Amino acid sequence: MKNDSPFHRVPLARQALSRREFLWRSGGGLGGIALASLLGGEGMLGLAAQAAESGMRPGLPHYKPRAKRVIQLFMGGAASHLELFDYKPELIKRDGQKSDFGEHVEAFQDGLGPWMKPVWPFKPYGKSGKMLGETVSELGKIVDELAFIHNLVGKTGVHSQATYLQATGFQLPGFPGMGAWVSYGLGSMNENLPTFVVLPDHRGFASNGPKNWDSAFLPGQHAGTIIYPGRETPIADLFPGKAGEYVGPKSEAAAHAVLAKLNREHAATREGDARLEARIRSYELAARMQLAAPEAMDISKEPDSMLELYGIKKNPPTWPKEINAEEEMDYFGRKCLAARRLVERGVRFVQIWSGNDNGFPRRNWDSHEDVRRDHGPLSMGFAKGASALIQDLKQRGLLEDTIILWTTEFGRMPSSQGGKGRDHNPYCFTNWLCGGGVKGGVTAGESDQWGYKPLERDHPTMVYDIHATVLRLLGIEHTKLTFRHNGVDRRLTDVHGEIIEDIIA
Repeated sequence: MKNDSPFHRVPLARQALSRREFLWRSGGGLGGIALASLLGGEGMLGLAAQAAESGMRPGLPHYKPRAKRVIQLFMGGAASHLELFDYKPELIKRDGQKSDFGEHVEAFQDGLGPWMKPVWPFKPYGKSGKMLGETVSELGKIVDELAFIHNLVGKTGVHSQATYLQATGFQLPGFPGMGAWVSYGLGSMNENLPTFVVLPDHRGFASNGPKNWDSAFLPGQHAGTIIYPGRETPIADLFPGKAGEYVGPKSEAAAHAVLAKLNREHAATREGDARLEARIRSYELAARMQLAAPEAMDISKEPDSMLELYGIKKNPPTWPKEINAEEEMDYFGRKCLAARRLVERGVRFVQIWSGNDNGFPRRNWDSHEDVRRDHGPLSMGFAKGASALIQDLKQRGLLEDTIILWTTEFGRMPSSQGGKGRDHNPYCFTNWLCGGGVKGGVTAGESDQWGYKPLERDHPTMVYDIHATVLRLLGIEHTKLTFRHNGVDRRLTDVHGEIIEDIIA
């Protein structure tokens, strides 16, 4: 009997595209391959995982690593160094007097009112005697572990561009996040969990949203995976929806096998295009995460003493609409505890965000109207969680090879705005680091008497220097971690970057 079907005469490799289109249109797509690698490894399918493991780049590490992993704390909206870490007696002395910067100042919102002293008093902490603002006094418990950099300078006072710069090393979209570069360079330490995890603010994203942790032109599997600790479903779409309960294990496994085969054949006809391979790897990771991620995110077995350390309420009340410190401690503490659980299970880069880009009254650090209202709860929340995280990592022996990096997109002006707020200050702000080869109890780089610009204006610190230093501690020479894109060897530090030797132990 004659077979007139066109597929009878077309090689299978050429059939793959039309079948793939059919599967997309019928709701299947790439999602069907999710369990193929996992089930093959368990002998439930006759398929073995064909994707190569991400692995470390050839030639790495360039140096003996001091650290294996990074936890970055990012304060979205521009936290005021003047209220938190950078003590300026001159501002207290001149409070309320007309501000005079000795030069023309182009302010973002004309926030050039009188000098304004810190909203909260400062006190010395630790053997180093580091002065800290009252709302971050929890950091006093671990302040001798921290290395402060008070002369950081940005390039712009626009939130979106400045956030890109700190997160990716560039002011424009289209560049990989720092965690994506670390993932690309060093690969995974646990094939069952993502290499790069992002814990956003529970109220929403900061400026640019997921573009801050995108893989851009790097292979797609290096992008950050978003997790929301404390939610009923911390990872979106990891498990099938309730509407799909009619699908049984056997039919699901059979569908995975067919779709995995078709997608591999489709990829085989397109050498040099890594997009499908990256998606296949991502879905295979998702399958493995179905077993590993719920355990990693389950804090129910943590002792009460640990929850108390992080400021987590075992049965949190319904928080009022107005922002408050207990709420911030609970939410930020959950993210910090989740970060500890993730890094001890092999996640290499965790990024924790505080502050979102929408809503009013403000739920971020962009305190144009009222520093006390905005910075108070947020700073108490982050300080409690960060202090607990560092103490916890240290007692587990993990701090010695884990870098903690605190940052924000820029600082705030020493002059007042509207009496109670502060305008943007890209000319000077603070970062601090600890752990993983960082020298504690030191300050590298000072600001001037106002906290307006670096004290030594010819020798500021820039984000490239921070990134270069973190990469060095991870065993990477920042000038050699590159990716060819559009004819250019791109890197995290662009064409800049100097190691901050003063903070390396």
